[in-house]
Amino acid sequence: MKKIKKQTGWRPFFQLVKQTNPSKVMIGIALLLSLATTGVGLLVPLFTKNLINDFSLSSLSPSRIAMLVLAIIVQALASGFSIYLLNRIGQSVVAGIRDQLWKKLLVLPVSYFDEHPSGETVSRMTNDTSVVKGLISEHLANFITGIISIIGSIIVLIVLDWKMTLLIFIAIPLSALILVPLGKKMHQISKDMQDETASFTSILQQVLSEIRLVKASNAEKLEYENGKKGIMNLFAFGLKEAKIQALIGPLMSLVMMALLVLILGYGGMRVSTGAITAGALVAFIMYLFQIIMPMAQLAQFFTQFQKATGATERIRTILDAEVEKDGNQLAENMNETISINSIHYHYHNGEEVLKDIHFNIEAGKTTAIVGPSGSGKTTLFSLFERFYSPQQGTISIGGKSIHDFSLFSWRSQIGYVSQESPIVAGTIRDNICYGLDRVVPEEELQEVAKMAYADQFISELPNGFDTEVGERGMKLSGGQRQRIAIARAFLRNPKILMLDEATSSLDSKSEKVVQLALSNLMKGRTTIVIAHRLSTIIDSDQIIFLEKGKITGKGTHEELFNTHSLYREFAQQQLHMLKLA
Repeated sequence: MKKIKKQTGWRPFFQLVKQTNPSKVMIGIALLLSLATTGVGLLVPLFTKNLINDFSLSSLSPSRIAMLVLAIIVQALASGFSIYLLNRIGQSVVAGIRDQLWKKLLVLPVSYFDEHPSGETVSRMTNDTSVVKGLISEHLANFITGIISIIGSIIVLIVLDWKMTLLIFIAIPLSALILVPLGKKMHQISKDMQDETASFTSILQQVLSEIRLVKASNAEKLEYENGKKGIMNLFAFGLKEAKIQALIGPLMSLVMMALLVLILGYGGMRVSTGAITAGALVAFIMYLFQIIMPMAQLAQFFTQFQKATGATERIRTILDAEVEKDGNQLAENMNETISINSIHYHYHNGEEVLKDIHFNIEAGKTTAIVGPSGSGKTTLFSLFERFYSPQQGTISIGGKSIHDFSLFSWRSQIGYVSQESPIVAGTIRDNICYGLDRVVPEEELQEVAKMAYADQFISELPNGFDTEVGERGMKLSGGQRQRIAIARAFLRNPKILMLDEATSSLDSKSEKVVQLALSNLMKGRTTIVIAHRLSTIIDSDQIIFLEKGKITGKGTHEELFNTHSLYREFAQQQLHMLKLA
């Protein structure tokens, strides 16, 4: 595969901004207002020059004073409105970037999230976009007005006295010598700081989401040390950033003050010789301040821009990542045999998890997948759901590869109930209806809850279907979470049912209820089961025995019990445990 050369610098930043399609009309109005603001500002020193040169009480006519006051008011209004528009554009751009990121994150393959911690991804979405937002909303307005002010002031200064204006250009190479090397250093520090921020966010998210494990394991001290290490690393990068900012500000001020002294000295000499008037010198100094102040703002913009380009690189990494491969056919006629042909799969570390897997799953029947931990059962399920794609081989239904179907239509045909069925924060209603783009009538909701044996415990809750379940469903028991997942599957009415050790973590009482609900759900559906309990798989139409990624046995319970020694050992252990129970 051809490797794409990664762009760095300002181009990726402006391309990213351009992709958000900011309003050109709004940008044009904001720039015109900025020009008007700067234009009025450039007239004030000229007015001051004439006032000093021709100063007398009679010269202070009401009309001249009114014109000056009006100019100042117009300048203030135009400046305020242009800054608002530029800030609005900035907020719009950042919202556009976040929208692109969020949309992209939802279509990235599961393998991306396997390799990138969720905390790091959250940091890209929040912290990195905030850096870009800071540049556009807080510094871009000053940058644009500053550039206009500097250019306008220099033009007027050349007209006033080109010899003194030449002194100003001494500051340009000196400023470049300060800003360029320090800016490069700031860029690298910013990238490192953003990486460390992402890492720290990942630690926080992991610890807070598993706070019960932390407390149960007495790991507070360990996690405190891990968190403190991240805090101190961020502190160290913050100090490095502060040192550069501490250098840029005073050094730029030193250059500007030296320039001001030169201008005053040389200008005073030219006033004494009559080359220029005192009013012209005062105007010159005022214009000089209209250059010095924006120069300080440009220095701030420059350092912030280095941060933003670093953040852009991180954002572009996500936006350029390869999305899930989608098909263009509708998944129809699912009452067909599913064929698994010569499947090979390995993760990015190169270790082969599945090796030359062959078997068929007949429509409307139950196929159980059994084997020791690490044999590849869950990976095989992930291939069925198209979370991953095999490196070799195909999975087909009715002779059509499942990868030819659109992801939406294929996954709509699958009902999935796992060992610890995921529950989202919200109500029971939200969780049962999760993912559906239609309003579910109350009668239908009650019907699927009844079929899942969830209606009794739901009716006993204070708010019924509108009861909040807490983060990851922590207010519910394991059996209750499983029955909600089964109700969710009933509501989707899938043609293919996948059960991943759906009762293994439950107590015997909950298991019986959930098993009854699953039996209802399995009727008339093609069912694939991963299970460790003999009671779950003994009546399966077909059992596939996996060992170290290979199929070593295939048949009914009786056939495998008589021919497969490891399955027989597994079954006998289960029977012994049932007798003890």
